[in-house]
Amino acid sequence: MADIHVEEFYKDAAIALTQLYSAFPRRVNLFVEDIAGPDEPDEFGLHSKRHMACFGALLWLAEEGFLRYVDTIRQEALDQAVLSKEAFIRLSSPAPEALVEELKGPEDDTETPLPPSLREDLSSHIHLVRTALKSRHSVRIGHALRATLFADRPSH
Repeated sequence: MADIHVEEFYKDAAIALTQLYSAFPRRVNLFVEDIAGPDEPDEFGLHSKRHMACFGALLWLAEEGFLRYVDTIRQEALDQAVLSKEAFIRLSSPAPEALVEELKGPEDDTETPLPPSLREDLSSHIHLVRTALKSRHSVRIGHALRATLFADRPSH
């Protein structure tokens, strides 16, 4: 059984990246509640572990060069966030054909040949991430995110 915190990381990262991709190149505020859901701080004003894990995922994406931001808004959001050049190129680029086939859902099966431009759009990493999120299947989300974030990246 997979660690739930890792599955949540993949889901949080996928949602954040799709939100930033949809707004690119505009800078937007990236709110934790929009990604992880509502949170009620406790009597001491501390956020839940779930909220903090999502906030940590956003900071990690920035530290690893997938996004940039101007500042944090307490522990609730990243102010003026935008995808990095590397992340935008990666999300826009075609995923390996084997991965596209592997992550296909039943809704992706079509007998009609698609035009090349549409076929390219449907094989991009961002399409795989969006499709995985729509499926709400944690294994698909994790696989799509690992392929998008870590494949062909030089190790530091």
